[in-house]
Amino acid sequence: MVRRARVRFALALGAALVAGVSLTQRALDGAADSALTVPIATRATVAVRGALAEDPDGGPYWARVLVRVAAFAGGESVGRTVLLSARGDAAARIRLLEAGDRVTVTGWLEPLSGFDARLRWRHAVGELHAIDLTAFEPPGSPVLRVANALRDHVLRGGTHLPATERALLAGFLLGDTRALPPEIEEQFRAAGLTHLLAVSGANVAFVLALVAPVLRRLSLRTQLVGGLAVLVVFGTMTRWEPSVLRACVMAACSMVGLHLGRPSVGVRTLALAALLLLLADPFLLHSVGFLLSVGASAGIVLLSGRIGAHLRGPRWLRETLAITLAAQIGVAPVLIPVFGSIPLAAVPANLLAVPLAAPLTIWGLVSGVAGGVVAPYWPGLAAALQVPTRLLADLLLWIAATFSAFTPAVDGRAAWGIVALGALFAAFRRRRNLRTVRTSVPEGPAAGTPPPSEGVR
Repeated sequence: MVRRARVRFALALGAALVAGVSLTQRALDGAADSALTVPIATRATVAVRGALAEDPDGGPYWARVLVRVAAFAGGESVGRTVLLSARGDAAARIRLLEAGDRVTVTGWLEPLSGFDARLRWRHAVGELHAIDLTAFEPPGSPVLRVANALRDHVLRGGTHLPATERALLAGFLLGDTRALPPEIEEQFRAAGLTHLLAVSGANVAFVLALVAPVLRRLSLRTQLVGGLAVLVVFGTMTRWEPSVLRACVMAACSMVGLHLGRPSVGVRTLALAALLLLLADPFLLHSVGFLLSVGASAGIVLLSGRIGAHLRGPRWLRETLAITLAAQIGVAPVLIPVFGSIPLAAVPANLLAVPLAAPLTIWGLVSGVAGGVVAPYWPGLAAALQVPTRLLADLLLWIAATFSAFTPAVDGRAAWGIVALGALFAAFRRRRNLRTVRTSVPEGPAAGTPPPSEGVR
């Protein structure tokens, strides 16, 4: 209806802002006013029915998990999320459950406080201290049942690995770092390798590549439906972490665009995916994982090609270094305010670790599935399949431990200094290029040169 591009853009931007503000206010109102508001304020003892929104976390004597409360035991509908915390026997039973399992819990409610207050951005409205787990059932959703079965199957294939390597593999394949020792997780953070423990676009690409030979045999419409189904199942297996959400939605947008004959790549797909996700859940804006994922993707899309054009050396080294530098620049606006600095060891550590991530993920997934199948009948073969996985995992653990000892980092002041130097360098380059252009273009015909004939064109 509107032909001018600028007017169309202004209208679209205004519509997005209005929708974002409206949906954010709706989410905030839902968190402040619900059937649980009064029981939480009065710290009432209740019996609720609900489903686990994630896999439980905890130690030998305690457990914590977000639960989507469906109703009170008496029948009143709720539809809100609470943090379920338990100790003793109840904790031991809750730790055995998985995301999607339906439970009936008796406990007392209270408002979120301290560090747990951040969970309000995951739609938690209060904390339920469990007294007893009275009943539980498997997930009602077929997708959750299939995803949980596949997840258990993949993890079962790594049972022959040592505990640390098995936990690292679970982080690479499914983003599950609950069993990873805290000191190992801190080494990955100090070395700038935390992104390897979060499922992202590379994992989604690997999974789609594995099923591509099967999908290619189907019709175009069936390929689209099958590809979207794979994304849904894989996202459910990885519990829809923010980075998984971003990667799956970007992949879905690319699939739909390709099917409609309007392929879109790069920054347009990233912008569309981020817009859709924020409209679906405005609280993602407060998720550090989501911001890091979008920032890294934006840095790679916008800067990796430009950085690579100025580098010298073998192609694989230039591409890896360019992607690493672009991703670090993209996440800097998030990492520095949240964590205070960016480790300088991130660049060399990623140059060594990133090439190993792909074979570890692919072989770990294939050997995990195959090992889960043959383990009950041929344990020796299942253990042999995990030998390359263990070697790759040990090498990654060594890289993280080595580069985590390199303590220099870029803090906020250093980052502003780098930005200023970069701006000055760009201004100098632009000025020199303009001067070169002016000196190379003649102002008029050279002296003594006869004018061109009128008949010559």
